[in-house]
Amino acid sequence: MSPAVDRWNDLKPRVASAAVMLVVGAIEVWLGGWWFLILITLLTAVMIWELARLSQPNQPQHALAIAALAALCMLVDEGWPSVSAWIVFPLVPLAFMATPRRQQKAVAIISMAVLISGHGLFVLRDEEGTIAFLWLISVVIISDVMGYFAGRILGGPKFWPAISPKKTWSGTVAGWIGAAGVGAAFALCGHGNGWLIVLSPFVAFAGQMGDIVESWLKRRLGAKDSSNLIPGHGGVLDRFDALTGAMVLVMLLAWLFDLPLGG
Repeated sequence: MSPAVDRWNDLKPRVASAAVMLVVGAIEVWLGGWWFLILITLLTAVMIWELARLSQPNQPQHALAIAALAALCMLVDEGWPSVSAWIVFPLVPLAFMATPRRQQKAVAIISMAVLISGHGLFVLRDEEGTIAFLWLISVVIISDVMGYFAGRILGGPKFWPAISPKKTWSGTVAGWIGAAGVGAAFALCGHGNGWLIVLSPFVAFAGQMGDIVESWLKRRLGAKDSSNLIPGHGGVLDRFDALTGAMVLVMLLAWLFDLPLGG
């Protein structure tokens, strides 16, 4: 197979899997409420399962137990608002720390980020509305798509070759430009102000860092993918690592400031 063909050999399964995920996600976002919470809880639990399985592949029962605990924490936190996330969520990283595994501290920290992201996605849709949720998803998807094509077409210096050998500076910068374009489009449609154009590339960068962190973890654990659940993408964590990083930043910024979204 020629290098030109090999460069795009993962495009077809990636597009097909992405189309299915977009349809399912769009329906769940539109339904909202408990339907959306069930989807977010399922995705969170699967990512926690992948983390546990990656860091200790010889103890599958531990992975299932920690995933079940994560799902329970999500449902308790969102279903009973009187219970704070900061009370139940630390139980998951504590479970990682209490069981023997490789890169124990790293996976414990990442598991907390996954839980915060899941919580943030539900809160963003439930409290800020569909527009805010669509802005975040659009920033992550457009920056990823532009980074994918720019990186393969333009090539050039690697962004961080020791950790993520496929990621290039051209793809990274293209992702920032695409994110700024998303912010501009939402602002022009009356769903935010000019600060949204500035904020969007930072959210895209946080997403890229989420991808970098997961790549670092997989390299340290000697794994190519977090699992093989999604054709063309690997695992759920492989597909949603960028969204996790982006959502954590949005949660932090929303805690400090009012997001420049509206309408």
